[in-house]
Amino acid sequence: MACAAILTIGNELLSGDVENTNGSWLARRLEAVGVDVRLIAVVPDEIDEIATMLREQTDRADLVLVTGGLGGTPDDLTREAVAAAFGAEQSEYEQVAADLRARFPSDPEYAARWAQLPAGSRPLANPLGGAPGFVLENVYVLPGLPAEMEAMYETIEDELRAGPPIGSWRRSYRTTESRIVAVLAQALEIHPHVRVGSYPSFGASGPYVEVVLKSSDPPALEAAAAWLTQALEQRLDQVT
Repeated sequence: MACAAILTIGNELLSGDVENTNGSWLARRLEAVGVDVRLIAVVPDEIDEIATMLREQTDRADLVLVTGGLGGTPDDLTREAVAAAFGAEQSEYEQVAADLRARFPSDPEYAARWAQLPAGSRPLANPLGGAPGFVLENVYVLPGLPAEMEAMYETIEDELRAGPPIGSWRRSYRTTESRIVAVLAQALEIHPHVRVGSYPSFGASGPYVEVVLKSSDPPALEAAAAWLTQALEQRLDQVT
């Protein structure tokens, strides 16, 4: 199964001023095309930090998706960081620059800055905005604005498809994790090809645990869900 790392760029994410919805959205979409997300990281607007993280993840992951830092303000440094990570020169892509100048006649040279891409990269059109994304080896660079990122992702999803979707089964139980932990551990032993997760919450009506199973093997997922449903019902009958 192909694996991916998602790097979201921006000091505003690290400070909590902006919620990192891009990471969650991409993770869900990648699972739907059979890509297992192994890392979601937030990286500051610093060339060295971004380049270091990119060098690490391009070696470890089949795909690296980067969002943010493609605008024209001083903190938009992703193009420079990707070039540094790959030891590539940056140069103006003439056709991209010409298209940007034509689209933004009120400030054409400002827009043309977005065409300064790492040498060897493949530009990605931005259906809803200005700054293009690009692909360099196994790194896909997308805008940070969620609407622009999502629209650009739609244009590349087919080439990221790596296998059957990672399916999921989930159910909430009115209990605590301590009461069902033994059953969850047993599920992992009996169904090794299925991931098992549990997510507790506490509200006015008492504690709940959402149990989630995931697998790219539909029969394995179905078997694990049937086994776990029965095992949890038996366990909860015993403790009530």
